[in-house]
Amino acid sequence: MLRIACVLRLLMSCLPLCCISLSASAQIDVISQQPLAAKNIMIVDLQSNKVLQAENAEQVRPIASVSKLMTALVVLDAKQSLKEKISVDVSQSKIMRNVHSRIRIGSKVTRENMMFMTLIASENRAATSLAHHYPGGFTAFVKAMNAKAKSLGMIHTHFEEPSGLSPDNVSSAHDLILLLKASRQYPDLLRISSMPKRHVIFSKPRYKLDFHNTNKLVAKGDWDISLTKTGYTSKAGHCLVMIANMNHRQVAFVVLGAFGKYTHLADANRFKRWLETNKVSTVPADALKHKYLEQDDD
Repeated sequence: MLRIACVLRLLMSCLPLCCISLSASAQIDVISQQPLAAKNIMIVDLQSNKVLQAENAEQVRPIASVSKLMTALVVLDAKQSLKEKISVDVSQSKIMRNVHSRIRIGSKVTRENMMFMTLIASENRAATSLAHHYPGGFTAFVKAMNAKAKSLGMIHTHFEEPSGLSPDNVSSAHDLILLLKASRQYPDLLRISSMPKRHVIFSKPRYKLDFHNTNKLVAKGDWDISLTKTGYTSKAGHCLVMIANMNHRQVAFVVLGAFGKYTHLADANRFKRWLETNKVSTVPADALKHKYLEQDDD
């Protein structure tokens, strides 16, 4: 049965590209000529609001550090000063106990640099510290994350904490498209998340660290990325959400549950290449095997 299912899905991937509106996308798979390896996919042309590709887009699954995109939105909504120095504090988060980090508990840095570490380097202590310094503290911050998700219509989304370490931080590819669309209204979020690297100076004690973007595509000359966040845990798999220019159009790109350290980035390259050249790239057999095995086990 697995072999038959795989063949059927591969045949579907050879069908011509069809486009449907985002509002009509629920429970509908939209398969382009370019197969991708991620389990959950949604790709939308932001100018026309057409769905370019969607697979299992409504399925709810852990999203790992993609959660930090919502963390950043909640911080910016609070309109707290980005220049204010705040301390590294994870004391109210049980899941952060014994989590390794290069940044030292109690040291201070600007809220802006805490945002840089959260978004480009996916620093768990930084994300949690932003929540601790929110009006009302950690609990109020998580409540605000869920309230923001509800206000955006993200009906399949729930947050337990701001870092994404919890497997109970869940969403769907469809919901994350809504988050990406909302994120375009935050210039600081666009500016910070798309930076290739950041040099950060801490105080009390004084030390310096360099942080690099976990989405390696932002440093590539053939990519124009305005917003991005990656994520990974063993339960979530490799995840990537971003807004990028592909074939002279702004595209919201979401892939979740990819197998392999660079599979999510390879999916992005494959889709961009196909959209710009109409050339179909091969997906490694191991990646497809993992995708379809996991689907059949659900």
